[in-house]
Amino acid sequence: MSSSTREFATPRLLPGGMRRKPTSLWADAWVRLRRNKAAMFGLGYIIMLFLVALLAPLLAPYPYEKVNFAAITQSPSQQYLLGTDSLGRDVLSRLIYGARVSLSVSVVAQLVILLIGVPVGLISAYYGGWVDIVVQRVVDVLYAFPSLLFIIIIMTYLKASLRAAQGPLAGALSTINEATGGLLGVFIALGLVFWLTVSRLVRGEVLAIKEREYIEAARCIGASSRRIILRHILPNTIAPIVIAATFGIPSVITMEAGLSFLGLGVEPPTPSWGMMIAEGVQNIRSHPHLLISSGALLSLTLLAFNFLGDGLRDALDPHMKV
Repeated sequence: MSSSTREFATPRLLPGGMRRKPTSLWADAWVRLRRNKAAMFGLGYIIMLFLVALLAPLLAPYPYEKVNFAAITQSPSQQYLLGTDSLGRDVLSRLIYGARVSLSVSVVAQLVILLIGVPVGLISAYYGGWVDIVVQRVVDVLYAFPSLLFIIIIMTYLKASLRAAQGPLAGALSTINEATGGLLGVFIALGLVFWLTVSRLVRGEVLAIKEREYIEAARCIGASSRRIILRHILPNTIAPIVIAATFGIPSVITMEAGLSFLGLGVEPPTPSWGMMIAEGVQNIRSHPHLLISSGALLSLTLLAFNFLGDGLRDALDPHMKV
């Protein structure tokens, strides 16, 4: 048990002199999170959205690629609850399948970001010296590039490379890209850009933690650097990492929607909320339902993740009272 967890395991006195049952950091955090109505709304909405995306084939009224030329740009009706697009495809079905794209990007891209950013931040801060100087200069250089421009360059290069893929490895990557509807390039591009913030966050946490008494005690008894990092430092950085990942998901979803809006995201006919917003903007005057439905769903999803992120930040604050 790490030192931060022991602090929460210490019994506390309740009114009347009774001792509070020892709990862990995460148990206390869950109690605080449940009291935050906005955060619980966000959590409930996100769970529901994941279930909808998982059960899309059962919930969608029509296949997302089904075309009905007799019902092009039809307004919401009993047959098509949210109307149809310019090819006669059901908007509701495409929104449901589009949730798969946004949530897949949010999960996979965040995993890539954490797999790069967390180890880099840990190693940079723990070893310090020339290692920290080199890593931070690389981070500074990458930060100097505009994120959107950098992602567009990466996506353009990856799309051209995957289409002209030759060899077993390139062929396998091209197959994965086609199976995911063109999302492989999105995962790589977002992972290569958004790990910078996580790396700096982890570095700041490790710089504060590695000078504490229990770390010095571990060094004195001969604990290896690997053991100190994995058993004492990393567990104490999980809370800020979780908060950063939760706040990072809206940024990733927004960036994917922006790429799809520009035509650099998923490959048609795979539906994406950003692609549907782009179509809605073109028909905003004649068929506003195309923009309203996709824009409202994207906004509500981003709001839910932000509510949850705010709630987690407060819940994981050790100075908050249960």
